[in-house]
Amino acid sequence: MKTLLGKKIGMTQIFTEDGQVVPVTVVEAGPEVVTQIKTVETDGYNAVQVGYEDQKAHRVNKPMTGHYEKAGVAPKKHLAEFKIEDGETYELGQEITVADFEEGMKIDITGISKGKGTQGNIKRHGHHRGPMSHGSKHKRLAGALAAGTYPSRVFKGNKAPGRMGRDKITVQNVVLVKVIADRNLMLVKGAVPGKKGGVVRIRPAIKGQDK
Repeated sequence: MKTLLGKKIGMTQIFTEDGQVVPVTVVEAGPEVVTQIKTVETDGYNAVQVGYEDQKAHRVNKPMTGHYEKAGVAPKKHLAEFKIEDGETYELGQEITVADFEEGMKIDITGISKGKGTQGNIKRHGHHRGPMSHGSKHKRLAGALAAGTYPSRVFKGNKAPGRMGRDKITVQNVVLVKVIADRNLMLVKGAVPGKKGGVVRIRPAIKGQDK
């Protein structure tokens, strides 16, 4: 199953032929090149490693420099791997572009969400706050975590303040509205996880492709 690496550019809107507004996210996807082909005989499974976005040679260590030279490609900033389905064949140095994706198809997009730092239970979990008047001292506190006699401890996984964001998020069944092949751009319906300039991973939808 083809997987394409790209960068989130930002959001805009386009109009359909009947005048409806469609909010879209612009993703600069590819081109990426095949840097390694893994087989059952050599690695125990069939997969393809791809590289995206050129990297300066002096920023690459010697082992990775040899890896890229063996593949006959320029050093890359980002590497990813995807499994090969039966009947798919690839060659070292082969380019994968947005032209391999069709307009109207559904895709899954994976990215790293925006980091929010340490946040309280209200923002992190959507808890209600306490009353703001009548002498209340319970406004944005987490409240009781557990009973004293039993269980006399805090259960694991209890919702509490802590680190929020910067998680790996996948949005499924996103409609690919438009492909601009000469500029390596994809316009996908709705929002995509991550900040502007963040790297995202695009692949055909696993669920609901025919719905």
